Amino acid sequence: MERYHLSDSEYRFLQVVWAAEPVGSGRLVELCREQLGWKKSTTYTVLKKLCGKGLVSNENATVSVLVPRQEVTAAESAAFVDRTFGGSLPGFVAAFLGGRK
Repeated sequence: MERYHLSDSEYRFLQVVWAAEPVGSGRLVELCREQLGWKKSTTYTVLKKLCGKGLVSNENATVSVLVPRQEVTAAESAAFVDRTFGGSLPGFVAAFLGGRK
């Protein structure tokens, strides 16, 4: 599974794009302002960064995600388990359940 090394803001940005894609870059700026409280410059900075990572395309001012949501979510989940629980899925489940049956 590929690792994307996404920051929280990059992941939140992808959530906005997945919900609206394909989306015009002007509309994306509006959505990011409404949903994330971002300025235009922040939106374009994150857009450029994710284009560079090969996760998003911006062709003719239309933005689309190039990687399915499920793939990114699976990679982010695996990275969390690796980082927090040393890759131990049973350790994660035990902590998640916290003594619940």
